[in-house]
Amino acid sequence: MRSFLVSSVLSAAAAGVGSLGVKTDTRWYAKLDKPSWQPPPAAFPVAWTPLYSLIAWGTGRGLDKARDTGDDKRLLALTVANLTLNAGWNWAFFTRQSPAGGLAVILALDVLNVALVSETAKHDKLGAAALVPYAAWTGFATALNAELWRRNR
Repeated sequence: MRSFLVSSVLSAAAAGVGSLGVKTDTRWYAKLDKPSWQPPPAAFPVAWTPLYSLIAWGTGRGLDKARDTGDDKRLLALTVANLTLNAGWNWAFFTRQSPAGGLAVILALDVLNVALVSETAKHDKLGAAALVPYAAWTGFATALNAELWRRNR
């Protein structure tokens, strides 16, 4: 149960800190040349709410099982690093008004997503499977960020 509490607190903290960096009501953001395939603003909280729940549940399962092998510290470190970049993307992109900065952060996040899913899979396949939608959504967000950077250099 402790593992789920830790993963839930970490996920909620990332969601909270990250949301403070979102600035979609700025003149800068309104003027960005956005691709036609960008989802409407309402899609983002609808997508992220279940994704954070899946992150908490999947990493919680992984941490719980990893404790049996002593690998829980490694998985916890990956989770913390991952969620730090997750929250940091909003600050890099919106607050700093930098598609290039956001792209750098999200590319690093993609690498950590692969590592997080892989490490979780070593301990719990179902927990790792729960992280796949998060990795997929972040992959889509990477493509969107890259397109925003390309269009607005």
